[in-house]
Amino acid sequence: MYPITYLTDCSDGNARARLSTRIGALFGQSPTIVAADGPDPEAFAALTLLDCLRSTESLGEDGHPTITLLNIAPRDGAWPNGVPFCYFWYGQHLVASTFNARALELVRRELDVQKVFVTDIREVLASASWTNLEPAEVDRIADTQFRSLWYLPLLAKWIADDRPVPSTPTVVPLTPDEPPTVRVIDNFGNCKLNCHPTAIGFTLGASIPVTHRTADGTTKQTNVTCYPHLTAVPRNAPGLIPGSSGTGYLELVIRGASAATHFNLQPGDAPLRRSVD
Repeated sequence: MYPITYLTDCSDGNARARLSTRIGALFGQSPTIVAADGPDPEAFAALTLLDCLRSTESLGEDGHPTITLLNIAPRDGAWPNGVPFCYFWYGQHLVASTFNARALELVRRELDVQKVFVTDIREVLASASWTNLEPAEVDRIADTQFRSLWYLPLLAKWIADDRPVPSTPTVVPLTPDEPPTVRVIDNFGNCKLNCHPTAIGFTLGASIPVTHRTADGTTKQTNVTCYPHLTAVPRNAPGLIPGSSGTGYLELVIRGASAATHFNLQPGDAPLRRSVD
């Protein structure tokens, strides 16, 4: 059996119950469901997907294959009934996802996932001769509002089972350059960004200006010192360090307190400038 992690913006209690039950019925085990919520769910999903795949490295052995599902699907009208779903392999690890360039940008950049396999729901369901789905069920699944419940788990199961699922190899689109952006705020209040320390001119002992909001809503700049790791930051002082996410991505921290609260930051905020804008 594959360990399954599901990152999704459909994460209320009702959605979690249905997702857990359907995936359990398909795979014989329920997934770990992670809410991609907050003001910038795509940013959270992109860094978390990268971290999930990187966590399968350096095991000291071959390890077991995993499945990661990702659903971030804005209904922007660009696609009939929403953006399509795709899949790709990272070594022996399967990812089935909405075809969302921003959610896939960090695995493209850091893990060289340049191409994914995009599927058409109705085409896949119509060709699935290995199932006992009736035509009315095919129509219901293809037309449903909750495609990440009815279709995405089927896609993952059929790819994992090596079924001949029709798909189109598609290059992951480039996304517009962003300034260093807060992608995840952890439970300690550390702000994980989407860039390497070198992108902002990180040098041990140097001070880097951090732009943030004050309690009265005005914008302020505070110089923050660069340190090699968290324990080198003086207690209750802010610091910039190479963090644990991505491939050593930058983190804004306060040792013993919440940097997010202190600087009034949330995912999607851009508190730093690249050193070569």
